[in-house]
Amino acid sequence: MSSMDLVKVARAMVAEGRGILAADESTGTCQKRFDSIGVECTEENRRQYREMLLTTPGLAEHISGVIFFDETLRQATADGKPFVDVLEEAGVLPGIKVDTGAHPLAGHPGEKVTEGLDGLRGRLEEYASLGAKFAKWRAVITIGENRPSAACIEANSHALARYAALCQEAGLVPMVEPEVLMDGAHALDECYEVTEAALRSLFSQLYEQSVLLEGTILKASMVISGSEAAERAGVEEVAEATVQCLLNAVPAALAGVVFLSGGQGDEEATAHLDAMNKLGRFPWPLSFSYGRALQHPSLVTWGADPAANVAAAQRKLAHRARMNGLATLGRYEAELEAA
Repeated sequence: MSSMDLVKVARAMVAEGRGILAADESTGTCQKRFDSIGVECTEENRRQYREMLLTTPGLAEHISGVIFFDETLRQATADGKPFVDVLEEAGVLPGIKVDTGAHPLAGHPGEKVTEGLDGLRGRLEEYASLGAKFAKWRAVITIGENRPSAACIEANSHALARYAALCQEAGLVPMVEPEVLMDGAHALDECYEVTEAALRSLFSQLYEQSVLLEGTILKASMVISGSEAAERAGVEEVAEATVQCLLNAVPAALAGVVFLSGGQGDEEATAHLDAMNKLGRFPWPLSFSYGRALQHPSLVTWGADPAANVAAAQRKLAHRARMNGLATLGRYEAELEAA
């Protein structure tokens, strides 16, 4: 894929009124989610659940791409159509999670670094041959006493940049995700400081590795109070702090920013995104790449009776996708939820 093709795909990922469905849960994460709804986490049940999501009528109206897990990229519908083909026929881009998870960072207790660079070039080539158009790599950064360390931020930024360079070499648009976790009692301003430091480090490393920013997507965490904070910042405060942080640390050349929900409630994540887009124009589109915040209502509905509730579960997904699509335009209102 040429540089122009990378730019074209990246722009399509953040097309007006559309965002990314994160359906890249590992088997372990699926186990937890299926346990919560009383469904056995077999490969066939995972396949059926994903088929329900991917065959949702009108999915492409507000979903531009779907991030797969390795297992999902190789799966097909009950009648044998590969999931990649289902998406492409609908006008939705297939993506793939390629990191192998966050592991303890040696010498820095309580901190992690994401691994998976070994053998990545070959895996990316295979994923591209299977139809993937973009990839994702997630780093996790924890706020706590004397955390994060500069070493943790630098190690994760370097890994993200090396991954991004390899992606573009293979013709895949890299989605870089330096997630600052909500876990903890930290205040909004502390999250701002850590998020800005992580973003500045990331883009410095991307420059060093000659990554084409116009063909790259940032998956960002919002600047938000810790989940255990005594007083949590409101929607407008989160929106203003997040946008200011991005303006201070993210180059204008970047193709776009998509946010992760990171433990927020379904409607909370939508409201935050909408408030940001109501603030005005930015150098890049601000969109979404939600997993649980898009899937949760449909997961619960489907799990109540997987055989009978497919259409009802799909309506739940379509609704959440529409709400977030409106939020990318700054046109979401809480009253629309009832409709």
